[in-house]
Amino acid sequence: MTISITVNGEVRNFDGDPRTALIDVLREHLRLTGSKPVCREGFCGACNVYVDGEAMTSCLLPVGALEGKSVVTIEGISTGQRLNKVQQAFVDHDVVQCGMCFPGMVMTISAYLAENPTPTRTELKSAIEGNLCRCTGYERIIDAVMSLQADGVAS
Repeated sequence: MTISITVNGEVRNFDGDPRTALIDVLREHLRLTGSKPVCREGFCGACNVYVDGEAMTSCLLPVGALEGKSVVTIEGISTGQRLNKVQQAFVDHDVVQCGMCFPGMVMTISAYLAENPTPTRTELKSAIEGNLCRCTGYERIIDAVMSLQADGVAS
């Protein structure tokens, strides 16, 4: 079966089992390896992508349910060589350690900031509850995102 989806602005076709998880199509067939298949059960958030603008865990999405939909991955949120504001804040504040949570965390936070550009620390912590990070203890992540407000970049 051929399934057509738009990935990062480009129409892509997948010929295969419609039950194949989107994360596997992205990584194995489209060679977009930014999203990480860490838990494969929807708990960790490392594989988050946007589907028609909504953040979703790609490990739980069968590609057959995405016919005609638009998917944006971590590779698609930058502008050319320029990182998006959350990615840049993570770099500037040396947030990334092992890198497994980074893509999903950036996707979740970027989507959240689009809706709430000036969150409190408590609101931000609630927003990332579905994203697990085993390395940072979250404080550097929160500090990096909060710095966007201090720098006037959050909105």
